[in-house]
Amino acid sequence: QVTLVESGGGLVQPGGSLRLSCAASGTILSVNNMGWYRQAPGKQRELVAAVTGRTSTNYADSVKGRFTISRDNTRNTVYLQMNHLEPEDTAVYYCNARVLESRGYANYWGQGTQVTVST
Repeated sequence: QVTLVESGGGLVQPGGSLRLSCAASGTILSVNNMGWYRQAPGKQRELVAAVTGRTSTNYADSVKGRFTISRDNTRNTVYLQMNHLEPEDTAVYYCNARVLESRGYANYWGQGTQVTVST
């Protein structure tokens, strides 16, 4: 069993910054892709940013130039640095990881962390 634990959400004013963290723990042989998704009220969950393999990254157009995803492979942890936050970034942010276990690959989600951008 694998658990993803997220942290770093909160309330911030427009133009501010937050850094999200997500650590994977459990019976892990390796972690393949890691990423962040978000879901705003009344909207579908959408990809924000992902790091595939070790270093390849991709971002939603709406966050390019403002958000940066990175990972620490020694700690099975992924980060999302969010700068120049806008009210439209308000959502619950979910971590996702594709993990290699003894039984093969499996996809896991974190519990979600609330990010609110407001005055």
